[in-house]
Amino acid sequence: MFSAASIKDLIDSGAVAWDGELRGDSLLLKLGSPIQPLVDPSAVVDLADQSSIDTLYGPQITDWNTYDLAPGQMALAAAFEPVSLGPDVTGMIGGLSHLARVGLAVHVTSPFVLPGWSGHLTLELVNECPTTLRLHHGMPLARLVLQQRGGGHAAPTHPFYGRPTDLQSRYADELGDPNKR
Repeated sequence: MFSAASIKDLIDSGAVAWDGELRGDSLLLKLGSPIQPLVDPSAVVDLADQSSIDTLYGPQITDWNTYDLAPGQMALAAAFEPVSLGPDVTGMIGGLSHLARVGLAVHVTSPFVLPGWSGHLTLELVNECPTTLRLHHGMPLARLVLQQRGGGHAAPTHPFYGRPTDLQSRYADELGDPNKR
């Protein structure tokens, strides 16, 4: 894990591009736009069918100051500031414990950010609290801890990297039907 001083060196050298705030030994991720709620399609979602996955998502909300996240509700949101990682830097997203203690889960799965990432990270927000939680545009939500990637060549960049308004899952588009692989 990189220290705050090492992170500043990475930014100064161009190995990491970041205009946001540091929090200790990590980048402070704030809530940005758009935000996109998941809706109840009242049907089975077939994870091998992209059009079925797409039924999960409500419209994106781009012009907002507050958003009320109901109990059990999930929404996807872009991080406020974009970040770019060089080929030898990886990241790991972690929620802030203050928010976890009121039932807000931030980035519930797949916390790893691969080398070469460039763009706005998508945060997965889930309200595990028995009451509605009001989110505020620009509020700190999580941190991105940076680490040195071990030797060898970096994997090529992902085809969905850096698309700031493409928040939703592209599982079937990328991995397809497991019976056809």
